[in-house]
Amino acid sequence: MTIVLCSIFLIVFFAVMITVGFVTRKNARDVNGFVLGGRNVGPWLTAFAFGTSYFSAVIFVGYAGQFGWNFGLASTWAGLGNALIGSLLAWRILGRRTRIMTQSLDSKTMPDYFEKRYGSKAIKIVASIIVFIFLIPYTASLYNGLSSLFGMVFDIPYWVIIVVMAVLTGIYVVFGGYMATAINDFIQGIIMLIGIIAVIAAVLNDNGGILEASKRLSEIPAEGWTSGAYSSFLGPDPLSLLFVVLLTSLGTWGLPQMVGKFYAIKSENDIQKGTTISTIFAIVVAGGCYFLGGFGRLYADKIQYRDNGAPLFDSIIPSMLSTLPGIIVAIVIVLVLSASMSTLSSLVLTSSSTFTLDVIKPAYKKGLDEKKQVSIMRILLIFFIAVSAVIAIIKDSYPGLTFIAQMMGVSWGALAGAFLAPFLYGLYWKKTSKVSVAVCFVWGCSLAIFQFIISMTGIDVSSWGPVLGFIFKSSINSGVVAMVGGLIIVPIVTLVTKKPDKEEMDKMFECFDEKVSVPKKEALD
Repeated sequence: MTIVLCSIFLIVFFAVMITVGFVTRKNARDVNGFVLGGRNVGPWLTAFAFGTSYFSAVIFVGYAGQFGWNFGLASTWAGLGNALIGSLLAWRILGRRTRIMTQSLDSKTMPDYFEKRYGSKAIKIVASIIVFIFLIPYTASLYNGLSSLFGMVFDIPYWVIIVVMAVLTGIYVVFGGYMATAINDFIQGIIMLIGIIAVIAAVLNDNGGILEASKRLSEIPAEGWTSGAYSSFLGPDPLSLLFVVLLTSLGTWGLPQMVGKFYAIKSENDIQKGTTISTIFAIVVAGGCYFLGGFGRLYADKIQYRDNGAPLFDSIIPSMLSTLPGIIVAIVIVLVLSASMSTLSSLVLTSSSTFTLDVIKPAYKKGLDEKKQVSIMRILLIFFIAVSAVIAIIKDSYPGLTFIAQMMGVSWGALAGAFLAPFLYGLYWKKTSKVSVAVCFVWGCSLAIFQFIISMTGIDVSSWGPVLGFIFKSSINSGVVAMVGGLIIVPIVTLVTKKPDKEEMDKMFECFDEKVSVPKKEALD
């Protein structure tokens, strides 16, 4: 019965996704329409596109299981941080100014913004290379966790799941561009909202309700605790939890596929609505995922373990679902596919548009018309989706190739560490120098590469002292240091290097002071 329900749900789901792609293809005939939806996307579509790009199957299956196991119910703070810092503050601080300045500069990608904001083609080229190197492995990580969930229901090879997901995502993005992605993100977001609420209710009911489940969780001992560690307010390791919150929340401020959503907002009123919608969506989805994962230790006798006795984190959430009714399992299957496909579509659209507009177009001496640019983007979309699928299949087929998994792990920190500070200061501080941007690029990428080498070689960092040992213990910690360090480095380097031309900056920032008239229903006198 479960197989039948899952099959029906998937067929309907895939049919809707492809239909949206064909219906919206008329909106993707030029670059502005294909990449930004004509900068005419409303609050609901933008907010859901932001949220669904934020939360993928990695969150639901991997992070929820891992952080729930490590921190218990306190892992819910990660979800709340995603909502308050990664969504609410991101919209408040970045949303309006990103929309205004990127339209004024006529920039459609983050590297293009860097070039026009800082007056340097070299910065644009380097930013494009960083996006290409680190976004592809991150894209491949979206397939993580799918095998264990689909293995509960279907007896099919994992590579088939990857190929089907990649092909169907490619179809609707290639035809409909950003608008198809936004509409499908909205549909997928609704599925995610309904799914996570249904799963939490079913899991708690399966454990005798929230009070009984919390009581059982509190009785599990932890290092330095006799009881109550995994049901406590801050969990057994508050400092590590803080770094998780910062990386998964503040990191979105520097990710090209996330801030790119602000480029397409239609109006001021839509920003206000989008802020509220996006925050509520994050509270339910992210908060719900991590809250659910917090009960993972109740299933310690059902999950899979590695040879060294460590839990296989991707098996925790599937183990929690294995005893639930078929209808819930079917909803979860579609939920996880929705989360993965929405993020995948956003990432490959970002990669293809960046590479086309910032690398190929400038290198083409005779120039490229709009039609050719869109065609190249579609070709690159297919290429990037294929590459991500191949990487995911190779990683699954050859577990010994640990460099793939480690590369995936450092991708988020590298992108956020390199881009967050230059992007944020560029919106608010006229004096930010292009040298400081270059230094931040080097800082973020160097730290990520160093972490990658440590993870690959298995170097024991515990002897490096309490500070360095903690920083390089994981890509999460070093990623946070990369981001926060960038926020410190950019102003310091700016103070000791050549400032941009004051008149030029004053003229550039005039876009924020331009007078506009709006109805009183949108803004009071």
